[in-house]
Amino acid sequence: MKKKYRIKKETEFREIMNERHSFANKNLVVYIKKREGSFFRVGLSVGKKVGNAVERNKVKRFLRLALTEMREEIDSNYDLILIARPAILTLSYEEVKKNIHHVLSLANVIKR
Repeated sequence: MKKKYRIKKETEFREIMNERHSFANKNLVVYIKKREGSFFRVGLSVGKKVGNAVERNKVKRFLRLALTEMREEIDSNYDLILIARPAILTLSYEEVKKNIHHVLSLANVIKR
């Protein structure tokens, strides 16, 4: 995922999370904020409750890869924060991708 698609700054994370538009399933929480732009931006958060560093990095790789593959389906007018829950560790890559699609569908961020 290119740098221009990432949200890294704490102030941007807070700004999006303070909007309080969140959607969740058993494995993921997504916060969204509407904005004007030609591409969506994503911030990832995988806390220490999810596992050790190796497991957290694996989850982040899965999330980034799935979002890259789903790039054409996701509405470009949003900033997203994805927060992984501990249950995500037991999932395969395909299941992680399905969970992302599900939670983004709940948020109406997937293009019809």
